[in-house]
Amino acid sequence: MSSSSRDSFSTPPPPLDWKFSQVFGETAPGEDLQDADVVSSVGFENSGDYLAVGDRGGRVVIFQAKHGKHTPNSFLNRNELERLDSTFATHPEYQYKTEFQSHEPEFDCLKSMEIEEKINRLKWCSTSNGSLFILSTNDKTIKLWKVKEKKVKKVSEMEHHSVVCSENDLLSEGSFMSELDKPPTTNGYNLDWAEKIAKDTLSSQEVQTKITHTEEATRANCRKVYAHAHDFNINSISNNSDGETFISSDDLRINLWNLEISGQCFNIIDMKPLNMEDLTEVITVAEFHPIHCNLLAYSSSRGFTRLVDMRQSAICDHSARILKDAEYHGSKSFFTELIASISDMKFTNDGQHILIRDYMNLKLWDMRMDSSPVAVFKIHEHLRPKLSDLYNDDSIFDKFECCISGDGLHFATGSYSNNLRIFSHGVGNEEGITIEASKNPNRRSILHPASRPRRSSLSNMTRGFYRQGHENYRSGSNEFSCNLSSKLLHLAWHPTTNFIACASGNSLLMYYA
Repeated sequence: MSSSSRDSFSTPPPPLDWKFSQVFGETAPGEDLQDADVVSSVGFENSGDYLAVGDRGGRVVIFQAKHGKHTPNSFLNRNELERLDSTFATHPEYQYKTEFQSHEPEFDCLKSMEIEEKINRLKWCSTSNGSLFILSTNDKTIKLWKVKEKKVKKVSEMEHHSVVCSENDLLSEGSFMSELDKPPTTNGYNLDWAEKIAKDTLSSQEVQTKITHTEEATRANCRKVYAHAHDFNINSISNNSDGETFISSDDLRINLWNLEISGQCFNIIDMKPLNMEDLTEVITVAEFHPIHCNLLAYSSSRGFTRLVDMRQSAICDHSARILKDAEYHGSKSFFTELIASISDMKFTNDGQHILIRDYMNLKLWDMRMDSSPVAVFKIHEHLRPKLSDLYNDDSIFDKFECCISGDGLHFATGSYSNNLRIFSHGVGNEEGITIEASKNPNRRSILHPASRPRRSSLSNMTRGFYRQGHENYRSGSNEFSCNLSSKLLHLAWHPTTNFIACASGNSLLMYYA
């Protein structure tokens, strides 16, 4: 850990005052929320100038920061321009740039299984020439997209030419031009007619050129498709710091890809047992180290986070270090493993700390200490008496994401009732700040917890044998003081400033401090 990073952790950061910035995709009162419009992934580009949002309908929407040549400020006076610069210095504002259909629903005939178009993860790729590349994945297929601006000609008005004035005339012109292959007659009629048609055609083109103008339009082109490499659903993708490779992980395997090679990948981690009945844990998330291209971390449903070095062997069976909280080494209950399952993790930019989110807590680990986390922020402790009810309606399997500020001092995650939880390391306030994701955010005291049909996934196989004995077990009252159907699962922190984008249903909300 660098001295500057160590000093920043020893000095408590000032408390942040969060304010609402923008909202996109707001649902009108009484309007039904379509499942295809629900946001399923959010991610900032490395510079923060672009923000990508994926939804369950397989679409990717890209927003761009309002600054530079894209800001219509040519008619502002000096005072207004200075105020605009000051505003952007505190927080950026975003505008819609483009969208494209990344994935379509498919059907696997061999397994008789439908493949959803939902975007599971989005990852921006680092490039040296400023080009925009983004990886998107659904359950089975990863795609590499290039987003670029093109100059498109727009016709402002159409002026009919005296000779070529309709589709029929164009067809007639073509029929006459086909006669040019025949030898000219003695009186030169065909040759004269060909010259007349060529002159009129040129004149028509000149007229159209004068009435057109060009506009900049953003297009996304699919450059690579990485498919047929996962037997189970893909849960995460992560770019390597070398800018050439990335990993994709499913419940049991992690594959290493080269961005330029879509037909081949290398399996570097395989947790599939010879007998599936012996399965005890599954992979939930994997992430490359932000600096060292040979290091990666992956977490499991048992609450373990393993750090591996790819230089040791082709198959990374042996972990360099295992992070496991000591609180789970003691007595265990039925729900211990369920709530220990890790749903997301993020490295700090210096690579010295890693933030881990399980169902109950948000934990900050020092990479050099594997005995216990350096900080634990409680998120759902008030729901502990209701774990049996959360299990019966499947809410206990919700996967909440987490994010870290660029300086590594502040952390955020989501909760139920669309609550955004924000914490700062070293401030001394373990409760942090709770903000309801809405246009009028207010700091709130923590609330306590709409049922839904049970889902089936491989991650439930490791605990499925517990299901029968607890099928109808209830802890008494089934009432929650928070809304389980409104949950803030996906969020991202701007790379360089205190700015958070989070998703609630089909709405994208942004806050700054």
